[in-house]
Amino acid sequence: MARRISLKDIATACNVSVATVSKALNDQDDIGEKTKEHIRETAAEMGYFPNFAAKALKTNRTYNIGVLFVDEAQSGLTHDYFSSVLDSFKRTVEAGGYDVTFISGGVMANRNMSYLEHARYRNFDGVMIACVDFMDPQVGELARSAIPLVTIDYVFNDRSAIISDNVQGISDLLTYVYKQGHRKIAYIHGADSSVTQARLKSFYKTAMELGLEIPEEYILEADYRDTVGAFNATNKLLELKDRPTCILYPDDFAAFGGVNAIRGKGLRVPDDISIAGYDGIEIAMRYSPQLTTIVQDTESLGRKAAEKLIDSIENPMTTFSEQVVVSGKLNEGESVGEIRE
Repeated sequence: MARRISLKDIATACNVSVATVSKALNDQDDIGEKTKEHIRETAAEMGYFPNFAAKALKTNRTYNIGVLFVDEAQSGLTHDYFSSVLDSFKRTVEAGGYDVTFISGGVMANRNMSYLEHARYRNFDGVMIACVDFMDPQVGELARSAIPLVTIDYVFNDRSAIISDNVQGISDLLTYVYKQGHRKIAYIHGADSSVTQARLKSFYKTAMELGLEIPEEYILEADYRDTVGAFNATNKLLELKDRPTCILYPDDFAAFGGVNAIRGKGLRVPDDISIAGYDGIEIAMRYSPQLTTIVQDTESLGRKAAEKLIDSIENPMTTFSEQVVVSGKLNEGESVGEIRE
């Protein structure tokens, strides 16, 4: 069995002290970049890798971050929006020297563990929460614990949250549709959540500012990413005597269910009826006609969540809880046609 390379071995090879080797490998500022680079290259050539167990004992950290991600639609990491957020989060966390472990509902059920118990069992340094039922008592229990924590698109008291600017997003989308000449605009919104509430309130507020009247029958609900629900809701709107000229959907994926309903009626997008989605997923950008949508900045959402969580882990005495709002941008696309009076 090969002998494990130690810091002393690297120090001897580089003709420096063990303390200097430790500082270089931990990227401390009180030694020069050339010295750091030389020590790191030597360590790599010698086959050195850090003993995380020893490091954990020394720093009282495991360098492991938990991710609580419970997708009710069972789409898992194929969920376009959240998978992009999680990819950015994971890359940033790993660049900071941390590993990521998912908090699995299946594992907890088998061991009769709550989310908090699982986090303690794994001894996570911190936890990121995304795409869960935030009303679940177990999620609330985890949020009230002493574990450093950050959420995506939900705000807990005295916890940091990275929030998509859903208010501005829906306002920009509705305003664009209005400027295209549409006055009969329907909205199929997602299931009740803080995101849905923010978007609905912004929809009604923007409609009021634009002088739009929104009939009650123009507002319907379908779950996020639910093409069947969007299909059925779209059919209801198309069967109205005074049907809308444009339909907004809870997300891009659900909008494809709407497209199927529209085509099933022998209609075309946008010639006969216009549509708009939300999220800016890749397939929506490649679809023809290209979907009018709000493109969410998933790269920034994931990166900022990772940076905030790492900061709260490494600097607990100086890091304060805050809400960080990340703006999206309107993609005009081709699915909202122009209506001329």
